[in-house]
Amino acid sequence: MPDPAHSPAHNQTVSKRIFERARKVMPSGYTRHLVVARPHPIYADFADGCWITDVEGNRKIDWVNNFSSLIHGHNKRELVDMLATQGARLMSAVLPTEWEVKLAELLCARIPSLERVRFMNSGTEANQIAIKAARAYTGKPKIAKMEGGYHGQFDLLEASFQSTPENWGDPKRPNAIAYQGGHPQALLDLVVILPLNDIEAARTLLREHAHELAAVILDPQRLQLGMVKPSQAFLEMLREETERLGILLIFDEVWALRAGYHGFQGEIGLTPDLTTMGKIIGGGIPVGGCGGKAEFMSVFEVDAGDPKVKHSGTFTANPLAMAMGFTSLSLLTPEAFADLAAKGERLRDGLERIKRDLKLEATVLGEGSLSALVMTTKPMRNYRELAAAFAADLGRSMPVVQSLLADEQLLTMRGGFIGSTPMTDNDIDFTIAGVRRAFERYKVL
Repeated sequence: MPDPAHSPAHNQTVSKRIFERARKVMPSGYTRHLVVARPHPIYADFADGCWITDVEGNRKIDWVNNFSSLIHGHNKRELVDMLATQGARLMSAVLPTEWEVKLAELLCARIPSLERVRFMNSGTEANQIAIKAARAYTGKPKIAKMEGGYHGQFDLLEASFQSTPENWGDPKRPNAIAYQGGHPQALLDLVVILPLNDIEAARTLLREHAHELAAVILDPQRLQLGMVKPSQAFLEMLREETERLGILLIFDEVWALRAGYHGFQGEIGLTPDLTTMGKIIGGGIPVGGCGGKAEFMSVFEVDAGDPKVKHSGTFTANPLAMAMGFTSLSLLTPEAFADLAAKGERLRDGLERIKRDLKLEATVLGEGSLSALVMTTKPMRNYRELAAAFAADLGRSMPVVQSLLADEQLLTMRGGFIGSTPMTDNDIDFTIAGVRRAFERYKVL
């Protein structure tokens, strides 16, 4: 049993009182299901650098960074100054501002696929707009996505995000399964589910549905938080087949853009037709982006009359998000990305030492500033293998995660670590020491 002195429920009277108020005005007391915790969540108070402090005064190193959006951590001086300066000057307006142009110029200069860019307010919205653009350009209705792929809270793209052995069907022809209530069958009929890393099965499905497929969308770097990597050969097949069959290839780089100065597509040398973005391009402010080659982005053009795709929004390209995004990305130099990658490698090396010293049946995953430790040695080449690994791992890893939460560490429930630029070698070593203590404490061997 967990040591009560190290339980996350220890000394949380302030959070408990806040949660009791929350339950009276929000369903079950929550606005985000990702923060659901028992008996109640821990409420944040303030943060600085890579450390966050809750309302009880407990300080933790932040390895979640609001699910990757805070690549510079908290309270970055240049960003705080920009927030104050631009907030006092102009937060939002119906008129466009130069900040929008500056951020677009920066992105087009860095990301290989981008010749034209449009902005929106989240990664979910970016993927919605990208699908609309692909349909308008090709004149075809369906889209294809990876089994287990996550692309935000758009029910079309939520299909088979968390399907189960009871409903996922043939591994060569996965079923399109509703993720949650309110997902109509009519939308499921518009989705073709591809098995990740099965080159021949995916190629067969693409060719079979080519006449009705507008686009294939995937995160080219990872699948869910388990970091199941699409193989280079699989990605090359997708690029070759979509180009040959008249299907647009969309890279969802809402997460993957943090992989390097030129995004993940720059790291692997493959250029999609459209790219969706979010998180780090807003400097901590809600943002989304969709861009690609001018030919495919022409569906938004108004020069010749009404556009094929009409897109606007009250807070689209608001100057606060544009200014913060430009400032944040300007700080992400090649040297900054190299330092992020080095810190990530230092963490993974430390996790490997723990695994070896304690003889853990575990696997260290990740690259760049994203890392994970999962309690399995079985291969995870697709969603089904990932799901099986996490099902077997959950009971063994949860006590460790709970221990780390009580031991000045904040990480994802699946044991994921998302790095940020203010982290130092001492912060990395502090985390490694904490992970070792947690495994020793619970003897999860």
